[in-house]
Amino acid sequence: GRNCLRHPLPPGVLRASAEPSPLPGWRPESVMAASKPVEAAAGGGGGGGGTGLSRWQLALVLGAPILLGAGAVYLWGRRAARRGGKGASERKTPEGRASPGPCGGGGSGGQPDGPSHEEMSPLDRAQAAKNKGNKYFKAGKYEQAIQCYTEAISLCPPEKNLDLSTFYQNRAAAYEQLQKWTEVAQDCTKAVELNPKYVKALFRRAKAHEKLDNKKECLEDVTAVCILEAFQNQQSMLLADKVLKLLGKEKAKEKYKNREPLMPSPQFIKSYFSSFTDDIISQPLLKGEKSDEDKDKEGEASEVKENSGYLRAKQYMEEENYDKIISESTKEIEAKGKYMAEALLLRATFYLLIGNANAAKPDLDQVISMEDANVKLRANALIKRGSMYMQQQQPVLSTQDFNMAADIDPQNADVYHHRGQLKILLDQIEEAVEDFDECIRLRSDSALAQAQKCFALYRQAYTGNNPLPVQVAMKGFEDVIKKFPKCAEGYALYAQALTDQQQFGKADEMYDKCIDLEPDNATTYVHKGLLQLQWKQDLDKGLELISKAIEIDNKCDFAYETMGTIEVQRGNLDKAIEMFNKAINLAKSEMEMAHLYSLCDAAYAQTEVAKKYGLKPPTL
Repeated sequence: GRNCLRHPLPPGVLRASAEPSPLPGWRPESVMAASKPVEAAAGGGGGGGGTGLSRWQLALVLGAPILLGAGAVYLWGRRAARRGGKGASERKTPEGRASPGPCGGGGSGGQPDGPSHEEMSPLDRAQAAKNKGNKYFKAGKYEQAIQCYTEAISLCPPEKNLDLSTFYQNRAAAYEQLQKWTEVAQDCTKAVELNPKYVKALFRRAKAHEKLDNKKECLEDVTAVCILEAFQNQQSMLLADKVLKLLGKEKAKEKYKNREPLMPSPQFIKSYFSSFTDDIISQPLLKGEKSDEDKDKEGEASEVKENSGYLRAKQYMEEENYDKIISESTKEIEAKGKYMAEALLLRATFYLLIGNANAAKPDLDQVISMEDANVKLRANALIKRGSMYMQQQQPVLSTQDFNMAADIDPQNADVYHHRGQLKILLDQIEEAVEDFDECIRLRSDSALAQAQKCFALYRQAYTGNNPLPVQVAMKGFEDVIKKFPKCAEGYALYAQALTDQQQFGKADEMYDKCIDLEPDNATTYVHKGLLQLQWKQDLDKGLELISKAIEIDNKCDFAYETMGTIEVQRGNLDKAIEMFNKAINLAKSEMEMAHLYSLCDAAYAQTEVAKKYGLKPPTL
């Protein structure tokens, strides 16, 4: 999950979205090629079961409401919902006894000892009509039930708000059985106007709004229900989850296609490319290829430089002038220059970095089809396309691309490194370890592969509750950071494992090591901030570190998203919405954007519920 990813990774494999993650409990980062540490959180939401601090674990630690990351479900009552809650049968029946008696007759079915119709008060007669309606309802005679409830409404004294609200709600229940959704919503509205905290009416209206495709109204109603029921009812939790996913997808689909491409931060880009060892396009320029070396020279090298958009793009890359790379690569491609294959791959890579997978795919396809091209270019294109497929939740196509890359370039360590991470995402730990071993065999200096192999073995042991293998894995982390003291990822993954083991102080030290090695990596500050919340419940320190992350990298969507989540818990909903919107504008994939919209919509729904009903979940 993202909670284990210290690096902000480019678009490609997976990010939690409105769809379920392939492995329960995962919050995978948005990656182009699964390039930095990824992990599975054990148990999918149990306190302390995952590494680091996932969204739902944060809720459990702080004892306050929070929004679920994967799918943006409300997690305030996640544990309570698992304990059960009201069943569907409790939602279907009208309120009140189903005693016999005509709509206008005696409330006890005309029993001789009861009062006569003339002697009954208007409220008694209304109750009798309701009771008769209940009898018809239970018999499946919904039209007759509606007639009785209508009579009860007309007979009931107008000052009897609670009784009237019950009659309207009961009539709505009968309309619901006839699938007359507009009438259901109208009667529930009357019931709620008379009794603003009427859970049955609110939930029934939410379901009617769902049928009428009024998603916003549905979300507001079900949010009110969740709060009123203290998140004890799984039905309302599931409906909230469902409508948030639908809203997120709907909004992201429209927004993402019209978004302006945004280049990630230099640290983000460097972190991505550092995960490859056999990527030709990220290798430094050779002597004689740089323009400052060629200014006063004649000959082939200078001529190539003058006419090569690709080499100019490479120089811009070394200068971290990333905004010019796509245009210079395009010049090489249009000229059908010497470096056309390299230019296609470089352009595709940066299309993916800015979140434009649709533009990247044709370039990747073309490189892969170039049988005369350098095999390492083709293998790299397959890795990136395979990662893109995984991000689009097409694991079969993804696996095919990784396997093809291994077939055409079996000595390419990158193939096994990235395929190993894919296998972790698919919960195929043993196969992942085999791939990491092959990567290490080919590149014994691959610190990333060694750290990730160790982490995969750790997760397998931890989720299987096997203490001895856990100890072996923890020792493995010590060996990795000793052997590769400059590998920040080793410290980061070790910190996640230490957090699992409640060794918070040592985990904090590992994050400090990461910061010493890469002070410009904003994501590390976010994870360290979350650790303060879990370890010391130190909200101020946590927010200070997350604010520092934003100061370091104002394009760090993870920081904005985390800040928004915490602000929800603090009850600062307007601030939370502001943070989520900033994260939305930085989203690197449509699925990522859908997830963020779900969070934002959930926070907005709470503001509306607070205004209408004065309802707020508990806050920090």
